[in-house]
Amino acid sequence: VRIHEITEMQVANMGNYAHGNQPAQHMIYLYDYVGQPWKAQYWVREVMDRLYSAKPDGYCGDEDNGQTSAWYVFSALGFYPVCPASDEYAVGSPLFKKALIHLENGKTVEIEAPGNGPENRYVGKMTLDGKTLERTFLKYGELLNGAKIAFEMRPEPNDSRGAKSEDAPYSMSDRE
Repeated sequence: VRIHEITEMQVANMGNYAHGNQPAQHMIYLYDYVGQPWKAQYWVREVMDRLYSAKPDGYCGDEDNGQTSAWYVFSALGFYPVCPASDEYAVGSPLFKKALIHLENGKTVEIEAPGNGPENRYVGKMTLDGKTLERTFLKYGELLNGAKIAFEMRPEPNDSRGAKSEDAPYSMSDRE
């Protein structure tokens, strides 16, 4: 029996990536874990562009407990909690030129990507509070007291940024 999510992805020309099936939604971000974050950036934008819209049927699949919308909100901000039990957010490709997150503690996380646009989906450089980050993740503690994240976006992938093993988010497979 074929599940409807596979049919939806074939219609969207997304192969067997079943974004409408929530347990698969983190898969695109796994490129951050294997030293190829530019592929995560490409596919995050493809999913946001192809599978979401401001229409009554504006997202694919089922909206189980808000997961499909949450994926979009996090991804549009430029990061996503691949493993909610960790304190890390994998970086993707922000959708906006500027976004503010007003935290419950009164602090603000400011996200800027002034050169962002449909043609500039790749992260050329990322800074956190003015410090350049080569790694492909942000830590919860870095955001908790307010932070300024700046993305320098570009039209071509930066295949050296985030490519080293120490740039990847934590993985249990790295344990010895």
